Amino acid sequence: MLPRLAGWDWERLDPELRKSFEVALHAGAAMALLLARREEIAGELRDFDLHRAAILALSFLPAAAAGLGLERTIESRLGGPRSTAAGLIVGGTLMILADRRPQDRGHREAGPGDGLALGLAQAAALVPGVSRNGATLTVARMLRFTRSQSSLLSRTVALPVIIGATALKGARLLRRGTTREQRRWLALGAGTSFLSTLASTRLIGLVEKDRALFPFGVYRIAFALAILGRPTGRPGSGVESGAMNPSPRHPR
Repeated sequence: MLPRLAGWDWERLDPELRKSFEVALHAGAAMALLLARREEIAGELRDFDLHRAAILALSFLPAAAAGLGLERTIESRLGGPRSTAAGLIVGGTLMILADRRPQDRGHREAGPGDGLALGLAQAAALVPGVSRNGATLTVARMLRFTRSQSSLLSRTVALPVIIGATALKGARLLRRGTTREQRRWLALGAGTSFLSTLASTRLIGLVEKDRALFPFGVYRIAFALAILGRPTGRPGSGVESGAMNPSPRHPR
């Protein structure tokens, strides 16, 4: 929503290229988390078995199916200020309500059904305004997992989806072609996301220990109200033919 609030002509950019840029940001953050949490991930891999493989597969398949089948429709029809604000408000409200559930499920208590529920949450995150991390945290807390275990589950199921989304977007960009300037901006987005996530890893660790989801829910709702209360976009302002606009040599 930042480009809208800042008055940039974000809508004039190619929707697929915009989404690819967002995926590049996620990919940079994922690489930073892989590096910063390598010991935790190594521990999880040592305990990896068929049971955990089933959970991970079921958490991935709904998001993969929705991404392949509905992504272009979502990109073209959703993403305006009102729909994004609605996603923020609904997500924030559900997050607050879910965190009131008991915390009586912990480490290694997840089953295939939980994996499927987390997968549906990740599929819902294709809707603008619905956070992938927020959706999986909400579902995990609804399933009565502790806050710390919910954070671990959310991180664990995220990596296959982010890697898959990055591979899909990369393949599509290679197929349609990109200019040198577009590749530079995609790389810059991934790089800055990597560095900022790596720099804030300690803060992320403090937040994820056992923090209530209430502040995050309130933040999402407040952000949505700010979006709805402010005019977004001004004709003729911002980037008219910005660096990320599709080249005439590479039509959509």
